[in-house]
Amino acid sequence: MCAETDTGEKHILTWVLVFLFILNIADVFGFSGIADTGVWIAQILFALFLILFVRISGSV
Repeated sequence: MCAETDTGEKHILTWVLVFLFILNIADVFGFSGIADTGVWIAQILFALFLILFVRISGSV
């Protein structure tokens, strides 16, 4: 069961990094409204990653 959640954490962190990379490119090309919304989504995903990480770290 822990192996499944560890994989889930890695996927969430990967999505956060992908969002931030794409949004930086969008911001460079002048799509700041889209970039702002995307950064908000990335922050939520990162918070979810931290919650899962703390929850799993505490159970070990």
